[in-house]
Amino acid sequence: MEQGGKNKALPKTGKRSFFGEIIESLAIAVLLAVVIRLFILEPFYIPSGSMEPNLQENDRIIVSKLNYHFQEPERGDIVVFKYPRDPKRNFVKRLIASGGEKVTLKDSRLYINGEAVPENYLPRGLRFSDFGPVEVPEGHYLMLGDNRNNSDDSRVWGFLSRELIIGKAVVIYWPPGRMGAMAKKTLSGT
Repeated sequence: MEQGGKNKALPKTGKRSFFGEIIESLAIAVLLAVVIRLFILEPFYIPSGSMEPNLQENDRIIVSKLNYHFQEPERGDIVVFKYPRDPKRNFVKRLIASGGEKVTLKDSRLYINGEAVPENYLPRGLRFSDFGPVEVPEGHYLMLGDNRNNSDDSRVWGFLSRELIIGKAVVIYWPPGRMGAMAKKTLSGT
């Protein structure tokens, strides 16, 4: 005891054990990884050729889960969503039309509200079956694969509800030869 009856506190060394620091660092890294994957970005695997030539079978992509919290999905976006017939499965397709729009596929051309819409992301000369006319209900989207002749899409299972959307595909990260940001390819030819 010090004079005057006060306890003298022992000085802290400020040193933690080496293993304590490692455990703390790992815990923070795991927490950050979980938060990022749940709320910000998530990797996805492309299991089929339904989006060829833009996404190839076995490509790996990063999907932004934030984009659609701040803006509505737009025509031309490549979107990952829960498959309406089995929400345990994830699908990736291109958003073609939103609620209130009337869509027709005729003579291998896309028409929205009676106007021909160029699809610059499709291979030249691609021929596909007629479909529609259909009107997309509010709060829903018409989704099509870029490989129109080999795609399980809205022509088969109907319209996609907004609640099933996971996020927007933004980057191909594997394989290395295809790595890069996904350019915005709209249906207006830009």
